[in-house]
Amino acid sequence: MFEDDVWDFTDVIGLPVQLALCTRRFDFTEITDERWRLVGKELVLAMLAPRHPAVAPLPRAHRTALHLTSCAGRLDELTRFCRWLSEHGVSRLAQIDTRIRDAYMAHRRYVLYEHGAVVGEQGPATRRAAAQVVVDLVNYRELFTADSVPADLRPWGGATASAIAEMPSGRIENKTQPIDDTVLQPMLAAALFLVSSLGPHAVELAQQIREADKLSARKARGLRAVHVAPVAEFTELLNEYTDTCTPLPMLADHHVADRLASGWAADDPLLTLATGVLARQAGVTQFEARWMSRLRGPLEDAVTSVGIKEVFARDAAGVTTADPSLVLPWTLPLHLLQAVALVGIVRTATMIVLAAASGMRASELMELRIGCRLPLEEPTPGLTRYRLASKVVKGQPLGGTDDEWVVIEPVYRAVELAEDLHDDRHEGALLFGRFAFSVRYKWFRNWVNSPAGHRLGLAPIPSGQVNLRRLRRTLALEMAYRPGGVLATKIHLKHIAVATTEGDASRPGGAQAELLAEVNKHESDRNLDLVLQEFRNYQQGILPAGPGARSLTEFFASIDGKLDPAAAPKTQRSDRDVLNLLTKRAKVLHLGPANYCWFTDPSRALCLKLAGTPSADRPLVGMCDSARCPQATHHPCHRPVWAEHAERTETFLGQLGTTRTTERARLQADYDRALRGVTEIDSANTVNRESA
Repeated sequence: MFEDDVWDFTDVIGLPVQLALCTRRFDFTEITDERWRLVGKELVLAMLAPRHPAVAPLPRAHRTALHLTSCAGRLDELTRFCRWLSEHGVSRLAQIDTRIRDAYMAHRRYVLYEHGAVVGEQGPATRRAAAQVVVDLVNYRELFTADSVPADLRPWGGATASAIAEMPSGRIENKTQPIDDTVLQPMLAAALFLVSSLGPHAVELAQQIREADKLSARKARGLRAVHVAPVAEFTELLNEYTDTCTPLPMLADHHVADRLASGWAADDPLLTLATGVLARQAGVTQFEARWMSRLRGPLEDAVTSVGIKEVFARDAAGVTTADPSLVLPWTLPLHLLQAVALVGIVRTATMIVLAAASGMRASELMELRIGCRLPLEEPTPGLTRYRLASKVVKGQPLGGTDDEWVVIEPVYRAVELAEDLHDDRHEGALLFGRFAFSVRYKWFRNWVNSPAGHRLGLAPIPSGQVNLRRLRRTLALEMAYRPGGVLATKIHLKHIAVATTEGDASRPGGAQAELLAEVNKHESDRNLDLVLQEFRNYQQGILPAGPGARSLTEFFASIDGKLDPAAAPKTQRSDRDVLNLLTKRAKVLHLGPANYCWFTDPSRALCLKLAGTPSADRPLVGMCDSARCPQATHHPCHRPVWAEHAERTETFLGQLGTTRTTERARLQADYDRALRGVTEIDSANTVNRESA
């Protein structure tokens, strides 16, 4: 009810999972003044219900309902403003003038130390919230019944809160930066390794944890409290351990430290024995210290016979580590908390793979449920389509909009693993629920960089900010590099409506144009790095192959000559100077699947000749025949592609019948061409190394 001092929206159907529980409760009791508390209620109601008869006639009111998150933020800032007014002797909103307004903005703008010394400045979002609360009180003042700001108050000449806060418009640069490759590569490699190699074993470990909770937890069913030492029960239990040669459960390190602090001797044979676990296995709620005098003898005998060991993953299965030459147990024996943590690390790995390779927002990941993997489709023979079902929340009405994501197989398998790790696998249960990715990633990175990750051959992950927005941005740029990638990116990331609108209107400076310009900038930088890398390879004796190899080698030789101190009075040796010399050639570089295309002369491009478009300003990479084009080169990085093609073609040749002579001749020519590509790449490097 409107009169309630706490508005609880927790049970409203359709609220996004991402919405925190604290944001679903509006507590007006934080505003101590009864009149201002009523102002707060009227303001929040107006923002939630803009079509209310009392709100709709207001000339400056919002015409669309604000999200609960936005309303919660407005209420928090209003509460803070009212508290500040009371502290400064202001008892009525009608007293607010330009001086009070500016004083509050200064209070929220600067970070103050003792004695009022300014030590920093708040971000634009904080400044905008401070300005917005004053703007809201002005825009809705005709609505308020208990108190209101003066009728002639027009803060900052009617400027918006964003302009007052000097908030960047976002048109200059996207503030969300992509993740650096030095962080992305080891992070994804570790996540994929955990999902593919450790995932099945983590599922078994999770099941062991659930079984242990049923049998050994303090609240397990069937346990009883006893006051006399259960000697018979312990004797029977210890006999089972010794008969099966099973080590007794070990106590976690922090509990061992507690025992030492309480006076246990460091050489006590029972120091690391988990007596509480044994007690619950014997049917007793807890182990009483006064029982030790009667049970010490049997316990020490059992320890001498079978020893003490961690409970979980005692006989871990072997896996091939990140170093393919090593096969090790997938984990060392673990305590309960360590086992729970390891299962959580694998769950985080599934999140990383899913977010990095699908581009789903945090809100969309949190809406995933058990059963979200849709049935596989095969639109054409040999091509499988993997799909996930979730909801688009951003910009959608209450409840979100059901949608689907087409993903690659590793993502599909990661979701399958996350379902298997779930404690409650009933259909429709939230797969991940609400989570803090930054915290989970920190745990994941610490584990990869720990001795456990080093033992499995995982490369350490450097420090650097990683969040879901940056993962999404990185994927967007990688997709947009491809032909037609800008539109494909907007479709996959659920921005197609924006792309269609901007495409029809041809609006300069729109989001589509900005993304395209940014992609072109990244593509230019990438091409320049590739040219520099090949130039360095040339200097080290790693030469290109292919029809255009001689031309490229001569170009590199001319650049190398300019760097020779004997050839010029100025020595140019820094990367910046070299890049300046290579920039022109980088502008004509186009990447093919198995070659580099140096599009220096359109009249010599074989693809344009075959297509009948000799005047085109870009090559047709899809029609490239790099074995014959005089502007194509092959490099060591392309060798795996040629070798794989040769291997597959050889397989097809072996499967052809004797009557299919035409097909055999075509495949044989293709096979010979692929072998020739591999041989030329190897030959160029071998000959040059021998001459060197």
